[in-house]
Amino acid sequence: MKSLKIRIATFSLALATVGVLASGCNSLTKTQKGAAIGAGAGGTLGAFIGKAAGNTALGAIIGGAVGGTAGAFIGRNMDRQAAEIKQTVPGATVTREGEGILVKFDSGILFDTDKSALKPEAQANLQKLAVSLQNNPETNITIIGHTDNTGSDAHNMDLSVRRAESVKSYIVAGNVAASRLQTVGKGETEPIADNTTVAGRAQNRRVEITIVANSTMKNQAQSAQ
Repeated sequence: MKSLKIRIATFSLALATVGVLASGCNSLTKTQKGAAIGAGAGGTLGAFIGKAAGNTALGAIIGGAVGGTAGAFIGRNMDRQAAEIKQTVPGATVTREGEGILVKFDSGILFDTDKSALKPEAQANLQKLAVSLQNNPETNITIIGHTDNTGSDAHNMDLSVRRAESVKSYIVAGNVAASRLQTVGKGETEPIADNTTVAGRAQNRRVEITIVANSTMKNQAQSAQ
């Protein structure tokens, strides 16, 4: 497994590539910058950045970007939904990235150690997230499970998949169409912190949820130009 330092260095190189595409945009808002980057990057560069950075969530968001004026339209919708999730879903870390939203839950909030059954308080949090997803039906959602490096690679991969599926099942039970959701298990392969420390391992045990525009919102965005 690549070290965190190598991942950060590679990620920086990938971002530098995007920076060239977005040069001259320093005066733009975050939404407008996302639109500009999306226009230059598209799915191919988005997938490259995600792979290079060891960051599936970032790749999903950038890879789904349409860019330009349509991207700015999508960005405004995502600004609104991100604010709604921040206000209504406790325990979630919500970040606006480009034309999408990244929602992160530390696994300690959702699950007991080495388990994939949701805690009661986690169910309450996810129910509130499901309400937001119902209220914003023109999006697709990817649920990504992650673990630390304790245990075997195979066990960690299986655990990450089962946790992502548990989250999906509960959101679907909250009347969100299953066709909008997909799950990915990454095991221990995408750490965001140092696995040699207790605090670092706690950060690496997480579930990330990406929210991006579906074809309906993209068509609306194109029509609004």
